[in-house]
Amino acid sequence: MKEDQIASIGIGAMIVFIALILVAAVASAVIIQTGEKLQQNAQQTGSDTQEEIGGKINIITVWVGDQSDCDGDGDGDGIGNANDEDEEDVCITLVYELAAGSEQMTEDQVHWSITCLDDPNAVNPTLQKIWGTFDGFPTNLNAYAGANTIPTNTMNLDTVNVDGSQKFVNEGGAIDDAPEANDDDEDTLNPGQVYMISIKTNGDTQELASDNNGVSDAPEQAQGECNPTLNEQHSLTISVVGGGTTIEILSYTSTDEGAQVV
Repeated sequence: MKEDQIASIGIGAMIVFIALILVAAVASAVIIQTGEKLQQNAQQTGSDTQEEIGGKINIITVWVGDQSDCDGDGDGDGIGNANDEDEEDVCITLVYELAAGSEQMTEDQVHWSITCLDDPNAVNPTLQKIWGTFDGFPTNLNAYAGANTIPTNTMNLDTVNVDGSQKFVNEGGAIDDAPEANDDDEDTLNPGQVYMISIKTNGDTQELASDNNGVSDAPEQAQGECNPTLNEQHSLTISVVGGGTTIEILSYTSTDEGAQVV
């Protein structure tokens, strides 16, 4: 007797059709999930890029700064001894601005560090590191707040205007060109403005207390020193909290005051 094959062919075709639908459904789910993941990654990348570019310091120039008492905290006794604070506070001077797209930030959001080797030609040179923030005390603090008011246990000097004037506001909130003891330090950094700061490259006796290992006691902001040294290269890193990082190489082809290093 002749068998009817039409029904079995139809059932087979239906099974294949259902299988294709299932494959298409799975493929659609994978494509949708992948698309969502790519979108999330793109959004995160865009956010990271905006943060990296927008919250960043743009270095304009760096030169060798005051090579004596650059922080103005000399003990004033004029006597050279083991605890002498009359000199040996060495600085480099940095001129900077906020990177394009940056929003207003505060000085204490900006952190700096300098690393170097104590003797690059040694078989086993020791890594030296100093660090601080862009928010500190003005180097002329003694001049208007009284003698011996400059702290002697911090690496942090204050950001100033590019012309060297202090960023102060008086009790009425106006910029004060002749600061007094009761004035407030203006700690904001604004886009479009150019600023200047002196960065200490070694610690005072208090910053590098009498530890045999050369580690600072109070506060710990220096492990050795990175003073300008002829023909050496030191690494300067500036990081913004919640923002980007700027790295520059300080190349000392001269250690004379005013010699450009970046």
